[in-house]
Amino acid sequence: MKLTVFGATGGIGREIVRQALDAGHEVTAVVRDPGRLSVTGARLQVFSDDLADPASLRPAVAGRDVVLSGLGARSRKDAGVAARLTRTVLGAMEAEGVRRLLVVSAGPVGPQPEGNGLLDRAALGIVSAVLKGVYADLAEMEAELARSATDWTAVRPPRLQNKPVTGVYRTVVGGFPAGGRFIGRADVAHAMLAMAGDPGTVKQGVGVAY
Repeated sequence: MKLTVFGATGGIGREIVRQALDAGHEVTAVVRDPGRLSVTGARLQVFSDDLADPASLRPAVAGRDVVLSGLGARSRKDAGVAARLTRTVLGAMEAEGVRRLLVVSAGPVGPQPEGNGLLDRAALGIVSAVLKGVYADLAEMEAELARSATDWTAVRPPRLQNKPVTGVYRTVVGGFPAGGRFIGRADVAHAMLAMAGDPGTVKQGVGVAY
């Protein structure tokens, strides 16, 4: 497939690029600073852009089969960037007629499993309060997706870890895995690439966790 990856220098985005290249896909990595992208490959094209204008992004998404995004806030002070930058990506995709889009959201944005115990519910409440602005940003991003013409999927992980890819995790379309507290960034990338061709995840939020 021909893929475009936004946020390609982030933990998940970098893993998407690496795993996609290993799988034989052609990848366009969109970055602000090409010097920060450590992944290399013969099928990799690096596209530098600050994501301020949908028109400037059109060449990066033109003719692509799938667009994947790891864009989002890296800290509480960055709250607001996910919705704003995703809006730019959507504008470029819709102008080029590219439909398939997968983005990284977060577990607390979607519905929680009824089977979660008191400890899980308490931990979720604390995290949601601390990261209220970040989750509000992601909720607005998902609302933008729902208003768009794209075939979107919002992938919702819990707390992220730096671990090697395992390919072993749980996914719930329209929900979240009960008791799921962690997942490696590499496995989120693996899940996103697996979902890229899955019509059952189109226009859905998908919880993913160990």
